[in-house]
Amino acid sequence: MAIEFRDGLIDAGDGAELVAALHAEVTEIYAGSGLDVALIPAAGPAELSPPAGAFLIGYEDGVPVCCGGVQRLDERACELRRMFVAPAARGRGFGRVLLTALEARARELGFSVVRLETGPRQPAAQHLYRSAGYDPIANFNGNPVATFFAEKRLA
Repeated sequence: MAIEFRDGLIDAGDGAELVAALHAEVTEIYAGSGLDVALIPAAGPAELSPPAGAFLIGYEDGVPVCCGGVQRLDERACELRRMFVAPAARGRGFGRVLLTALEARARELGFSVVRLETGPRQPAAQHLYRSAGYDPIANFNGNPVATFFAEKRLA
């Protein structure tokens, strides 16, 4: 498995296409649940761009297969946002590779704590995060939709 990560934009090109697929999937997963996307904390270009943030796109043989962002919370902590692996690329470990790449970028940006969250209908994401050393914490970002909040201290 060879994934090349490149800095990208959440609102243009491959990044925008992957994020659109993410939004479509989340809408389908949570259909009928009363999901109000307007209540989810912002994670757009302003939040996922330098100098305090980043948005990575993972490519396999030139094809975009995953994406995710690092968003500054405070001087020491950041949140991983908009993590997504394209359906055709799932089951091959790309989620873990993406998570590792985002943690590495968080370190490069000077963060010592990484936080993340996910919803009740995404047990695979929860399993990935727990197996990668994330410990459950209280709701840190006010997201009324998510039910699993976690953090990891970076070495």
